[in-house]
Amino acid sequence: MPLSTRGRGAAPTIGNSRQSSGGRALVVCAVLSVALFTLSCRTGESGPLGVVRSAFQTVTMPVRYLGATVAAPFQGLGNIFTNLTADQATLSELQAENDQLRARNVELEEDAESAQRLQDLLDLRDANNLQSTAARIISGSTDSWSSTVTIDKGTSSGLTAGMPVTSSSGIVGQIISCSASTSVVRLLTDENSSISAMIQSSRAQGMLDGSATGEVTLTLVRTNQQVSVGDTVVTSGLGGVFPKGLAIGQVTSVENNPGSLYLDIVVELFAKAETTEEVLVITSLTEEQQASAEDIAEADAQEREGSGASSTDEGTDAPTDGSEEGASDDAGQQ
Repeated sequence: MPLSTRGRGAAPTIGNSRQSSGGRALVVCAVLSVALFTLSCRTGESGPLGVVRSAFQTVTMPVRYLGATVAAPFQGLGNIFTNLTADQATLSELQAENDQLRARNVELEEDAESAQRLQDLLDLRDANNLQSTAARIISGSTDSWSSTVTIDKGTSSGLTAGMPVTSSSGIVGQIISCSASTSVVRLLTDENSSISAMIQSSRAQGMLDGSATGEVTLTLVRTNQQVSVGDTVVTSGLGGVFPKGLAIGQVTSVENNPGSLYLDIVVELFAKAETTEEVLVITSLTEEQQASAEDIAEADAQEREGSGASSTDEGTDAPTDGSEEGASDDAGQQ
């Protein structure tokens, strides 16, 4: 019993001793820290602590240098990835902006070209004093046996069948049918197309005919007329449909076949339907153009009468010669 009592009293004594030792150690560390800090402040780098610190830095410098050397590439890679991400975002923005500028530039170029084509039509109208209406080609023929295009103006714009259609380059064709808002134009290349035309330089007149193959020829030009490759073909004004002097095309081939009264002339059109977008529909002729057409018709009639008289004279001479031969034969028989 006395031993048990003595044992119970020993435990608190040991615990108190440990707590006292821990408290004293903490106090000693605090005092040493203050003392060392004070000493360091007073002595600076030349004091004992400065020497210790310097020695520690010297000893650990290789380790720190190695760590910095090893970490530097990774830090650089991190910077590269960061910069690449930023550059990629900037590049995407610049690419989008560039695409927008390109699209806008295409629109501006298209507007400029369209404005130039319309200006060319206005210049053609003013230069030839044409009473006309501008229109756009909206579709072409898909039939293999015809050559037509459709324009976006019709009877509501005052258009009717028979009106000539031209571009700034040259004659395109003639309207053959109209609705309220559209019209069908027969091209000069169509095999059913035939208009009066002439060689600009020699004034030799003929008929400009299309064909099933799309080849355009100038027919009914006599072999005694002056026609050369490269000559310009224009409207003659005969018939009072097309104003006189509008460009049509250029002679690319001339052949004089033996025994034929007419030249074989192939013409390349100035106006290409596949590349023409805007046209002028000539709605009526001015009084001057109508008078010119009448003068041309009168001159053509006189020329035909002269040609007919020459043919009649040639035809009369032949029978006369025959009669004279017949009379001589009769006299001989007698």
